[in-house]
Amino acid sequence: MRFSFSPTSLCFGIVAVLGVVYIGLIAVVMSYAALTVEFSQSVRNDESKVAVLEDQYLANVAKITTTDYAALGYALPTAKIFVQAKNVTVLR
Repeated sequence: MRFSFSPTSLCFGIVAVLGVVYIGLIAVVMSYAALTVEFSQSVRNDESKVAVLEDQYLANVAKITTTDYAALGYALPTAKIFVQAKNVTVLR
């Protein structure tokens, strides 16, 4: 049984394949790192947008709670009337 290639060429072939695989793995890791950084930045941007909206919401709530409704013409109701509702036990 005689092989048509030498052990040296086999070793060079294996080294070449492992080199290509190594470069491919480095490319995968670098792209994963870039996507992680991009995602982290988008999270920070979204957090800042939420903080601005939350600040606006709290300012509006503070404005509503400090409003003098009597000065704006609102008055307390004279009587409280509750609407009677039918009991619904079966959907039709």
